Amino acid sequence: MLGVSRRVQQILGPKPHKDSFYYTELLHLCKTIDCIKKSHAQVIVGGHEQDPFIVAKLVDKYAQFSGSNLEHARKVFDNLSERDVFCWNVVIKGYANVGPFAEALKVYDEMRLSGTTPNRYTYPFVLKACGAERASQKGQVIHGHATKCGLDLDLFVGNALVAFYAKCQEVEVSRKVFDEIPCRDIVSWNSMISGYTMNGYVDDAILLFYDMLMDDGIGAPDNATLVTVLPAFAQVADIRAGYWIHSYIVKTGMKLDPAVGSGLISLYSNCGYIGMARAIFDQISDRNIIVWNAIIRCYGMHGLAQEALSMFQQLVEAGSCPDGVVFLCLLSACSHAGMLPQGWHLFQTMETYGVAKSEAHYACIVDLLGRAGDLEKAVDFIQSMPIQPGKNVYGALLGACRIHKNMELAELAAEKLFVLDPYNAGRYVILAQMYEDAGRWQDAARVRKVVREKAIKKPIGYSSVELESGHQKFGVNDESHPFTTQIFETLLSLNRVMGKEGRARCDVIL
Repeated sequence: MLGVSRRVQQILGPKPHKDSFYYTELLHLCKTIDCIKKSHAQVIVGGHEQDPFIVAKLVDKYAQFSGSNLEHARKVFDNLSERDVFCWNVVIKGYANVGPFAEALKVYDEMRLSGTTPNRYTYPFVLKACGAERASQKGQVIHGHATKCGLDLDLFVGNALVAFYAKCQEVEVSRKVFDEIPCRDIVSWNSMISGYTMNGYVDDAILLFYDMLMDDGIGAPDNATLVTVLPAFAQVADIRAGYWIHSYIVKTGMKLDPAVGSGLISLYSNCGYIGMARAIFDQISDRNIIVWNAIIRCYGMHGLAQEALSMFQQLVEAGSCPDGVVFLCLLSACSHAGMLPQGWHLFQTMETYGVAKSEAHYACIVDLLGRAGDLEKAVDFIQSMPIQPGKNVYGALLGACRIHKNMELAELAAEKLFVLDPYNAGRYVILAQMYEDAGRWQDAARVRKVVREKAIKKPIGYSSVELESGHQKFGVNDESHPFTTQIFETLLSLNRVMGKEGRARCDVIL
């Protein structure tokens, strides 16, 4: 730091002629706002406040070190009488990175009205802002602008379009843009894999990842590739992929950073390999809250509530600050383990760590009390909530009523849910089943009739079988597979064989 200060002093010293390169070098060395302001003063004294090259660099430095406040950067830009495309891009980039994102779109519109033609660097910035704002229609208009300029097939613009449409949940359009990019790079593949993963198309994300591995022009997966595809593998619990990625990291010497590490922890956890998940956790030196979340969730989801609480204690002792997700994992673990005092204590101490209580946290306490059988206290807790109870809270109460067969309270909770969550078939099914268990067949039929009349569909459960061609999903009596006839014939054959085997064993025993 001292060396940089001396260098700045040398540049600020007497010099016969101070040109654009002098000021840009001066600004390059600035690492604080105060230093930028002093350099800015030098620019004004030197009479270069209208030099687009210097102003662009000045705006960029202000944007880098001003956090979310781009006031200084904007003032410098607004004071420039003649702006080139580079200056416009720098301002749009600043807003696209830190917000407000709508301001980036506004500056883009002003740029076009000024007669300045956007270039291949403009569109990625403005599309990033569109994605952050989920401004689907505006993004489509900008896509049209890029097409008119002949830049829609440009690599930078194409990658930005892939990411934009994915963020707006238009995955099919995102894939269409991806397929049309003439020469894709690894960013293209990463963006599309990420788009599939974030929108729940995990099978497509995995298949695309394997396609990428077979593309000789791309090279090896990088850190971003693993970060985007690991959640997909974790969701399908593909342990072989986990081993492959783990081995790839070791062989290539890639650093096990928090992003990749937390992904591996989640994958091993979903596959039931708790020891491997912990081993990954222990190898990560710079642990952030996401890593702690992953290991605490791992212990909690496998019923190891004490271990989860122990990790929470280590998190606090390490000086890390827990967030709302950590407490959700802990409260859920305590609920499933029947640890009412510990869960209640955690809930009461959330404010101590500066964590706001959301409806999901209150729902965990209702679930905690309900599983313990204290439904009366659960109702009192709901009535005393400082926020409006939502569908998660009443859903937890309904679930507890079913466990303890409290029909009267279940009807009250269901009445609330039919207003708060009217198209969730699961709520109706639970109440109908409770009526059937109680022998109230007419009431059960009434509830099921409502489901039919409102055309409420329950998500169909399915099983998944891993084959060489990927994961094949099927439900009960599923006839959608092209080899349905052969499958059912094989099942019938197996049933006959098992029946003969069973009868033979009975004969032996008799």
